[in-house]
Amino acid sequence: MKDFIRPDWSNCNLNVSATLAEFLGAPNKNATLPILKKELAKGYKNIVFICFDGLGIFPIERNLSEDDFLRKNIKQTLVSTFPSTTTNATTSLIENKLPLEHGWFGWSVYFKNIKRNIEIFLDTDTLTGEKVDIVDSPIGKLDYYFDNAKSDYQISTIFPSYVKVAHPERNHILSEEHDLYQTIKGICQGEDKQFIYAYYPEPDYTMHRFGVSSKEGKRVIKEISDKMKKLVEDVKDTLFIVTADHGQIDIEGYVELYKDKELYDMLETYPYLESRAITFKVKEGKQELFEDYYRSRYDKDFKLFKTADLLKENFFGGFGDKADLLGDYIAIGTYTHKQAVLLPNGLRFKGHHSSLTEEMEVPLIMINS
Repeated sequence: MKDFIRPDWSNCNLNVSATLAEFLGAPNKNATLPILKKELAKGYKNIVFICFDGLGIFPIERNLSEDDFLRKNIKQTLVSTFPSTTTNATTSLIENKLPLEHGWFGWSVYFKNIKRNIEIFLDTDTLTGEKVDIVDSPIGKLDYYFDNAKSDYQISTIFPSYVKVAHPERNHILSEEHDLYQTIKGICQGEDKQFIYAYYPEPDYTMHRFGVSSKEGKRVIKEISDKMKKLVEDVKDTLFIVTADHGQIDIEGYVELYKDKELYDMLETYPYLESRAITFKVKEGKQELFEDYYRSRYDKDFKLFKTADLLKENFFGGFGDKADLLGDYIAIGTYTHKQAVLLPNGLRFKGHHSSLTEEMEVPLIMINS
């Protein structure tokens, strides 16, 4: 089997945020990227950072030619956080914190104080979909690094409506009225120096539904590249920094874990986190039985690791106090590119992410106008 692409906390999308935080005079304790630091020192009037969800190296190379605008402007290949998923990576990006510090590891996390698996972006019970009033949440509260900036750049954000912000007065909600590209253009044409932080949920949404290699995926990625080219042509004295929270791969089959009653009977709660990075919280005294049973059936598609071993090897960052959220074992999707189905009503995606294969690689794109 090919080697996993491991987290690298000095060549990671998190380090883009670390470099920008340092540039803006916000606190920073993470490694910075020399190539980005050098470009920022040129003194642009506008700095625009955009995270395109899912726009990793594999989707770019699968859908754009070498002459397409975004692909030809890739300056460096970075890796994502682990798990390589939106909740984890976007939180690291927007807070400039390691996963072990913020605890937003995956779509679903077990809250032991209420004994429920919670979809942490939605505050709903993962099994029932019921809205849950979370008291004393074990995950960190959102703390965006640019809110602590000390510079002469005005701060603007561009987010979908579901993203929570501390400063709504400087946020632009994505809509038909507030198109990403036109909104950026309008802000950049103002008189003041501007720092813009933008998040866009494509092409992730389309690739989940149709696959990375689909005509629908290609259309969306090509459209993003072409619209970025036009935007760069329309504004002056601006540095554009583009990356992704993670990539995606085409799913090649499904493993229906939820049908394995013998496996689930060994667990304190049903599996959680992500469907290509699965966490198991095992009943006391069942660990050895669980390991033998799991490895005899599923290890080819989802390699099993003790969480403690991954923590020792800094898979979630070198420091932080959220390790208790990660359960006892983590099964990591291999290059068979399967998706686990953890619940009877679990979604089956055509494209997905969160493991340590090609979905880990993301671009650092820099374009100056």
